[in-house]
Amino acid sequence: MSRLFLGSVLTAALVASVAVAADTATVGLKQGDSIGAFYVTKVAGAPEDGVKSGQELCYRCKYGQRPMVMVFTRKAGDKVTQLVSQLDKAVAENTDAQLKGFVTVMGSDQSSLKESAKQIAEGSMSKMVPVAVAADSENGPANYRLDPNAEVTVVIANESQVVATHSFAADSVDVAAIMKEVKQLLN
Repeated sequence: MSRLFLGSVLTAALVASVAVAADTATVGLKQGDSIGAFYVTKVAGAPEDGVKSGQELCYRCKYGQRPMVMVFTRKAGDKVTQLVSQLDKAVAENTDAQLKGFVTVMGSDQSSLKESAKQIAEGSMSKMVPVAVAADSENGPANYRLDPNAEVTVVIANESQVVATHSFAADSVDVAAIMKEVKQLLN
């Protein structure tokens, strides 16, 4: 093999690895990143949060710098419902710490998104955690750079900064690990 050919192959490999690294660096929020505003339409859940179903708002803005858990999902399923149920319980038990949480459903078909949001709220019996549809419904808020291949992304934040971000397949959400991080956030 000639040195020129070998050098070209190594250069191509280096350029490809830099491009992959750049792509992964631009996906998702990282620890310490600021969480930005984004709009949703409330569909269900949290009946006493002062927001009517069908109302558009920014829950992230409403909750300010309080500790919060934002769940972004493309699918309703048992693990998502279980996560929302556990999150709802944690919010109810941590009113002194002002813990907040909300779910944002994403996808391309508005009517099916609203149906998924209702299923999540009903299945989890959410009293404290609202379930909404993203205004940027296809892939969620652009400023969050959510992975388009992740079915569920959980962003844990405090004082308007990301504490942790996790992505899962809808049937593989690690509810226990997320709730452990929420508990650590409050301690």
